[in-house]
Amino acid sequence: MSSKKQNSKPHNFEVAQHDPFAAFKFRDYRLFTIGRLVLFVGSQMQTVAIGWELYERTNSAIALGGVGLAQVLPMIILTLIAGDVADRRDRKLTILMSVMLLALCSLALGVLSYTQGAIFLIYACLVLTGVARAFLKPASDALMWQLIPVSAFTNAATWNSSSFQLAAVIGPAFGGFGIALLGSATGVYVLAAIAALLCFILTLAIKEQKSIRSTEPISFKALAAGAKFVWQNQLILAAITLDMFAVLLGGAIALLPIFAKDILHVGPVELGYLQAAHSIGALTMAITLAYLPPLRKAGPAFLWSVVGFGVVTIIFGLSRSFWLSMLMLILGGALDSISVVIRHTLVQIRTPDHLRGRVAAINSVFISASNELGGFESGLTAALFGPVISVVGGGIGTIVVVIATAMIWPGIRKLGALQEYKENSV
Repeated sequence: MSSKKQNSKPHNFEVAQHDPFAAFKFRDYRLFTIGRLVLFVGSQMQTVAIGWELYERTNSAIALGGVGLAQVLPMIILTLIAGDVADRRDRKLTILMSVMLLALCSLALGVLSYTQGAIFLIYACLVLTGVARAFLKPASDALMWQLIPVSAFTNAATWNSSSFQLAAVIGPAFGGFGIALLGSATGVYVLAAIAALLCFILTLAIKEQKSIRSTEPISFKALAAGAKFVWQNQLILAAITLDMFAVLLGGAIALLPIFAKDILHVGPVELGYLQAAHSIGALTMAITLAYLPPLRKAGPAFLWSVVGFGVVTIIFGLSRSFWLSMLMLILGGALDSISVVIRHTLVQIRTPDHLRGRVAAINSVFISASNELGGFESGLTAALFGPVISVVGGGIGTIVVVIATAMIWPGIRKLGALQEYKENSV
């Protein structure tokens, strides 16, 4: 009987430890990832179209600044509610409804573009887009980890990062090409809507997943359970905090137009290369990590990758060579990819299924806030002290934060192979 039990292990969840495509062995994960990639590409295309059309119609930098704000505010405001919904309701259904809302918003933008509708209606669509993303992010993050075994978590995190970076590279290019080919942003919005509908169809094909749903009564305590869990799990708190401050302080992306024009003395073509460099580095590293064995010392790798990110940020700030600057941005993207993969894997492995949605919502707010506030911080310090001091100071600040994190949460320095924690805890 005992030998029979040993052989009755579900073979569907046996994954080769070093298989670079381990996560893709599972049908539902393949459907999920392809759908997400298509949706990301459409979203990036739409972002280019919105920026191009708003600036063409208003000639206002403030109008462009409002694009990100209109989408990130709903995500911040709805964080606790969206996370609770992801843990209390059917995650697949939540994703489907969110993606459908994104498709409708894209179609509405297409109509407004074609009819030259009021600018405030465009912002209304952007707010609704932010609402859709507020619910989509925690539900999809939580569902993804139900589609694969724990042994494939790190591999899935690398491909998840790869799909995002791939979309960040090709999406804007497709968006710009679409505007040039079609003569306006209208067609690009329609393409973004089609991409969302394709994502809807692929998600619909995913089999129903059994999950432990939250059954506690709705209350502020239930809504805030994700934040409480993050606060009590010191390693997750350390990883999220360090990653947030690295983006907040070390991001030079927002100042690239200034560096291209005034410091490196290059034109718009070179600026495009600089803007793509971070994503190219991140995509290359994510694919490399998929082929490498799982990290045996995840904690030190995490800390050193963020230190390296700070160092290359400093070199970029001091550089007067276009090629050196581009190399530093590529290296920065690669190092950032290492920290992202480790953080995602750590958070998901240590989060119980009934809290995944709420923890994912907290995590997404940290990311969204750091991205938006990081751009604001870079712009403000550049206005006060100049772009070079802003970027170099941010790089130094990132290294200081790593040292502080290692001292406040010493456990992060001793973190070993991430999968071993899960195996020992179940």
